[in-house]
Amino acid sequence: MFTRGATRNGDVVFQRLLAGAAALVLLIIGAMAIALTVAAWPAIEKFGLRFIVTSSWNPVSGRFGALPFVYGTLVSSAIALFLAVPLGLSVAVFLAELAPGWLRVPVGFLVELLAAIPSVVYGLWGIFVLIPWVRVSVTPPLQAALGFLPFFQGPPLGLGMLTAGLILAIMVVPFIVAVSTEVMRAVPQAQREAALSLGATQWETTRTAVMPYARSGIMGAIFLALARALGETMAVTMVIGNVPQIKASLLAPAYTISAVIANEFAEATENLYLAALMLIGLVLFVVTLAVNIGARLLVSRVAGGPALMRE
Repeated sequence: MFTRGATRNGDVVFQRLLAGAAALVLLIIGAMAIALTVAAWPAIEKFGLRFIVTSSWNPVSGRFGALPFVYGTLVSSAIALFLAVPLGLSVAVFLAELAPGWLRVPVGFLVELLAAIPSVVYGLWGIFVLIPWVRVSVTPPLQAALGFLPFFQGPPLGLGMLTAGLILAIMVVPFIVAVSTEVMRAVPQAQREAALSLGATQWETTRTAVMPYARSGIMGAIFLALARALGETMAVTMVIGNVPQIKASLLAPAYTISAVIANEFAEATENLYLAALMLIGLVLFVVTLAVNIGARLLVSRVAGGPALMRE
């Protein structure tokens, strides 16, 4: 039998261990931020805020500007969300509200399996399958229908911003589906029954009783997917073209922050060159951290909803 004193001591030890583990995570994040800041300090001193708003990237002359990489990162991620959010939410609604039990498990497993595929495999698939498909089957119809817009002008290269957005969309769909499905399942069954008792259809019940309750969690899922898209490296590097330019056309090659770090880090032999790469990495670190914090806060809001309802 356990004595009361022994139990109390065990609780204290257990609480301190958990508190130490939580503090260790914060310490690691802080250490990463400090290390990146220290390594990037020469570039911070020389360029300041100009580093974010200038477009010149010339290691030979010592001129570095991150704007083309920031632009490529944001636009490719925006394309990915534009394509992935409707698809991911549709699958999540199906799994949470419509799918029978015998179908829900295998479909959910297959969707989550997309997140387990290595990034370099997506990149290889993008090179040999997606790029030719975009060049031959996607670009000509787009230019025929919307070629008057600057977003779809230029030669049909296949690689470029649109292809990177497509491959990112496939990679982030599992995050949207997984989180959105869970927050929809967290909606109290009483809300569905109340809507159905008032004569609502299945779609009206989902739209009026489930989606508003799960809205914060769904937004959190979208932000998590955005954070994943912002930091993706290998797959994007292999299909985006890696040209540091800013063009309105989604068919043109571009560059992202993670891609330039992966491609040029081994070549950074000068201190300023290395500091510039570390600074652009610090920018990506801050943006991704902020997006993840926002997503967690939104998910926690809906996670506490059912408990408050039960009380």
